Amino acid sequence: MTAQTEAAGPVTAEMYAEINAFYARHMRHLDDGRTDAWTAGFTEDGVFAQNVVPEPCRGRTAIAELGRAALAGLAERGLVRRHWFGMVDAEQRADGTVHTMYYALVFETPRGGKGVFHLSCTGADILVRRDGEWLVQDRLVVHDATD
Repeated sequence: MTAQTEAAGPVTAEMYAEINAFYARHMRHLDDGRTDAWTAGFTEDGVFAQNVVPEPCRGRTAIAELGRAALAGLAERGLVRRHWFGMVDAEQRADGTVHTMYYALVFETPRGGKGVFHLSCTGADILVRRDGEWLVQDRLVVHDATD
């Protein structure tokens, strides 16, 4: 994550609803295999980092490649993956960005099988508003039960 900036205060109820709607669309794009639409939810210079991966992905192109590779791996294994974001906390910063923290749960369902819980993690995003849309500038996903 980039350096923290001073908090300006809580987001408005309208902004909070917009942010939750953004997350619902954003993750549905990924889960439905629409990698380009999911990637469009990041800024051009966006960063996607995970504590289980040594180097973060930087830029939409690298993030798109990561998404396509993940979806291809799931398809090879005959799995459908679903992400659920909840307990979203959002705080506006003095620089106009919004910092969010949330829980993310991931479920997997094998074709013809029963869905199972796969992973729990926390997420921390820096969101920016461009042309009336929320975009992820920086995302850090921390997998639970990892060192």
